[in-house]
Amino acid sequence: MAKNLNLVCSIMFMIVVIVVVFQPSLTVSNSSPKSKPGVRAAYWPAYSSFAASAIETSYFTHIYYAFLLPSPTTYELNVTSRDLFKIPELIHALRGKTPRAKTLLSIGGGGGGAAVFSRMAASRAARGAFIKSTIKVARQYGFDGVDLDWEFPADDVDMANLAVLYKEWKTALVSEALASRKPRLLLTSAVYFASRFLFDEPRSYPAHEMREYLDWVSPMCFDYHGSWENFTGLHSALYDPNSNISTVYGIGSWIKSGIPPKKIVMGLPLYGRTWKLEDPKVNGVGARAVGVGPGDEGTLVYYKIVEFNKKNRAVVNFDSHAASFYSYSGDSWIGYEDVASIGLRVRYARGLGLGGYFFWALGQDKEWAISSAASKTWTKG
Repeated sequence: MAKNLNLVCSIMFMIVVIVVVFQPSLTVSNSSPKSKPGVRAAYWPAYSSFAASAIETSYFTHIYYAFLLPSPTTYELNVTSRDLFKIPELIHALRGKTPRAKTLLSIGGGGGGAAVFSRMAASRAARGAFIKSTIKVARQYGFDGVDLDWEFPADDVDMANLAVLYKEWKTALVSEALASRKPRLLLTSAVYFASRFLFDEPRSYPAHEMREYLDWVSPMCFDYHGSWENFTGLHSALYDPNSNISTVYGIGSWIKSGIPPKKIVMGLPLYGRTWKLEDPKVNGVGARAVGVGPGDEGTLVYYKIVEFNKKNRAVVNFDSHAASFYSYSGDSWIGYEDVASIGLRVRYARGLGLGGYFFWALGQDKEWAISSAASKTWTKG
């Protein structure tokens, strides 16, 4: 492990080379302030057993509650019995902490029902009902903003309707703030890692409307690879010399689409992806796999990765191209980020002048090791 970590300094140089050589239109500042403001965020899943009272707000500026879903018929937010308990838990816990972290109500998620969002966004009346409900619920519980995580708009029609939704939503938020004499609710959106989808139906996000109406855009820079593939991969690779499936490509595409870097908040994972190797002796990146490895359907959270590596005396390697870690023991293989590789990503974000970063998800770190290091790197450089 120590031998691999000695590569970090050389990899930091590699990152600068990547930015200059492969993204010549992007400018990296040679100097940075001693303390950098910005967004240091994380999602708190409603299903998590991790107590809101345990959130260490010194590492975060914003916490997302994940998730509420709209009704498939009325398109108003469905506040479940669990939400009635969990939302007050989060709001009340954070109000008693110093420093104070702002809260955002996130709507959607990976299981959020893309078809429901598609129907809602296509109708002016449905959009109105949805928007009105989001404001009502956010104000009722004391959130500071709302966040849309539509995974994912399916085609150009969905994208055009999404543009209208952003515009109408922002207009409603401004009007409500004036009428209530309260600070305007923030409006953010979690999105695909790149501004244009690389697979399935080719479609691009409405960058113009996102720039105009969102406070920030949150590319999910993870899940590039997973158990749906029969080979191992680094699911949050910073760079991939053989494809566009990487954070460098994704963030660059958002900037080139017209989104100002300061409006981009880069997603980071606190979990890894796992596989069962076909041949334990063939164990590099891209090795053939015959199923999922340890964890929940091929996913293992960071603190359990640390435990797995220690318990099984796993071999830990650092991939110098992707700037990511992977480990293996027997036929179990895990691709993930550790303190050092997350630090490289945060430095990359700082260097591009991005607005910040977010983690998925709270409760997955190991004694705040990654969260604290990322926060220190962002604020102090």
